[in-house]
Amino acid sequence: MTMMHTLTPTAEPATNLDDIARLVGPDGRRIAHRDLDPWVQDIDAAGLRRLYRDMAVVRRIDAEGVALQRQGQLGLWAPCQGQEATQVGTARAFRPDDFVFPSYREIGVNFVRGAIASDFVLAWRGEAHSTFNPYDINTATPQIIIGAQTLHAVGYAMGIRFDGTDQVAGAYFGDGATSQGDVNEAMVFASSFGAPVVFVCTNNQWAISEPVTVQAKFPLAGRAPGFGIPSLRVDGNDVLACLAAMRWAVEHARTGGGPAFIEAVTYRMGPHTTSDDPTRYRDAHEVERWRRRDPLARVEALLRSEDEFSAEFAREVADESDRWGAEVRTACLSARTRPAIEVFDDVYAEPHAGLELQRAQFAAYLDGFAGEDAAAQGSAR
Repeated sequence: MTMMHTLTPTAEPATNLDDIARLVGPDGRRIAHRDLDPWVQDIDAAGLRRLYRDMAVVRRIDAEGVALQRQGQLGLWAPCQGQEATQVGTARAFRPDDFVFPSYREIGVNFVRGAIASDFVLAWRGEAHSTFNPYDINTATPQIIIGAQTLHAVGYAMGIRFDGTDQVAGAYFGDGATSQGDVNEAMVFASSFGAPVVFVCTNNQWAISEPVTVQAKFPLAGRAPGFGIPSLRVDGNDVLACLAAMRWAVEHARTGGGPAFIEAVTYRMGPHTTSDDPTRYRDAHEVERWRRRDPLARVEALLRSEDEFSAEFAREVADESDRWGAEVRTACLSARTRPAIEVFDDVYAEPHAGLELQRAQFAAYLDGFAGEDAAAQGSAR
């Protein structure tokens, strides 16, 4: 097994991008990297096209989600534009039987793990508690509480060790979450118990309106070695580098090496959520600089330089992206608002006396409106 050189704490500021591991530059140029290259030797032009297709579909799903929220069909949406390479590249390194714990922005992770169209919108529409059954795609439902999913991932990974199997758990969180006690406590437990878990920190430069430089003067990946966890700082807009780094991290965890940490340096092109206005705290020139590092554009440029990006392929990707967009929209607009009493369904796997009491009390409360509803219908006639 090729061992990755781990990142050591450095005096370089957190904003320095020169020390980031990458395989494809912003201009689409393929860059050799001694440690990353061995992990993607199997990725040929066809493999690159598959990664590009994944990212394009994810971007289309994301755009549809934003549009649906702006049209009043969703209560909220957390855009992921610009972060497709981090999400797709890392998620493609997992096996189907591994278990992933995402935050609320990992649209690409959920897509790669096998989510269907309705899984992306029903929770944001308020029609379902958790949108999907986690065991259908071995992915926990999106976590809103910042950093809490890292503890869940470590607990699951400790269970893997006790079971004596070789699955791996993955935890996704943002740069802002690294300031939370949960994340640090999770790394303490992961290191102490040798848990097979990979921490993926998506450093998108902004924790809502707070820049990463306020909470981290030096690279976030430099914190993990302090917990005894090997880490790597990678270009989060380079899908090939993200895949390579994650394959290393997953293999490290799967073969008994314990936890690993990846800092994927990327950028949130849109708002934190659709309730946010990033123009109030971000410089337009900064956004434009990152736009020139677009993860899809650089893969397209690489494929075109190798004469592997045809008009036919572009049409196929556009058609598939449009199909996904249409399916997401249909799933949203055709969603059935369940009767209020069904809020108690699917809370526990087994009957629960306390919940049944609450259900009966709520049913009695709803029955109190029955006369009013009948009167309203009569007056309408």
